[in-house]
Amino acid sequence: MLFIGVCGASGSGKTTLSQELVKALNVGCLVINQDAYYIDHPELSLEQRAQLNYDEPGIFDHDLLLHDMTELLAGRPIQRRAYDFTQHRRSDRDELLYPAQVLLLEGIHAFYDKRLYEQMYLRLYMNVEADICLLRRINRDMKERERSIDSVTAQYLSTVKPMYDKYIRNYINQADVVVMRGGKNTRIVEILAGYLRDALEGQRGGADV
Repeated sequence: MLFIGVCGASGSGKTTLSQELVKALNVGCLVINQDAYYIDHPELSLEQRAQLNYDEPGIFDHDLLLHDMTELLAGRPIQRRAYDFTQHRRSDRDELLYPAQVLLLEGIHAFYDKRLYEQMYLRLYMNVEADICLLRRINRDMKERERSIDSVTAQYLSTVKPMYDKYIRNYINQADVVVMRGGKNTRIVEILAGYLRDALEGQRGGADV
């Protein structure tokens, strides 16, 4: 199994790149979104949960994420994690996710936990202009998460931009490959897919020795 990390700002194209790689590889792949691992806060009201900083590293359950990735890398299935952004609550599923030949973890703090980072075979960082990321975030949050333009703007100014400046922009220094122009960069998808196919062939060849 190859474990790939995809990191970058909100709206930088992490999900899109992961999906494009899955299509280009044409082998068994599993994509895990770090957003599914937000810590649950049932003790708080909806209004209180909405005020939490969802862009800081501590908002994620890093221990649970590490546990699940370790299980998959060991060949064992995990429970599907999910998050309801309209209610700001975890909504895990009973469904099991099974290991695949390629495991992709994508998220704004995918490189934060050193324990997880060190297990990654390849680390990709999405480097996209901040204004483009903001426009994509506005479009996504209004369509998919039922947010108003005012709430998206307020969140961007209060947490998204400060956390990007403090943490996320610096993850570029931990990347093996910096991806420009977003997730639909056809040339880089072709290059990465070819590299990963060769790596899978090398793993299979080594297993036959």
